[in-house]
Amino acid sequence: MEEFLLIRPTGAYATQIAAYRQEFLVAGDSMDGTGPLRRMEDPEAYIKVCADYEDPKKVPPHLVPATQFLFIRKRDNRLVGTLQVRHRFNDYLEKYGGHIGYSVRPSERRKGYAREMLKAALPFCREIGLDKVLITCIDGNIGSEKTILANGGIYESTVHEPNNNEDLKRFWITL
Repeated sequence: MEEFLLIRPTGAYATQIAAYRQEFLVAGDSMDGTGPLRRMEDPEAYIKVCADYEDPKKVPPHLVPATQFLFIRKRDNRLVGTLQVRHRFNDYLEKYGGHIGYSVRPSERRKGYAREMLKAALPFCREIGLDKVLITCIDGNIGSEKTILANGGIYESTVHEPNNNEDLKRFWITL
């Protein structure tokens, strides 16, 4: 398997963050695990917001502290995925969103990157005091389900998320 870096967003990746966002918008795809990227055109502003979200004093009251990561392929320094670790739950995350959200850019899918990205994030989850993590995926998203299972995910239940009218499978990974 190739080598990757799991790093927090920095200005060095601003151009790639903008291109990553644009690729998702053109594909009409969801940007799971990107935090506020969909609504932010300015990558520098996005980088600042991501840093703010780590600080419990700066995160907006309707959100929870979270750490944003970029998944960078070392051989060409390309941003291939993003992952967000939420440090705790609010009511919505406890039912539907979980601790971790992630996505792989559309042009880089089906290469096993999501599996490696999730695996790389689990030690950080331990570092922030989590002993197990909840991850959800849309029922029928076979790729995401395989990613979660490959990292030790244990199926708990399927719930209906009314805002998006989607059924979500809930999995727990013990750290």
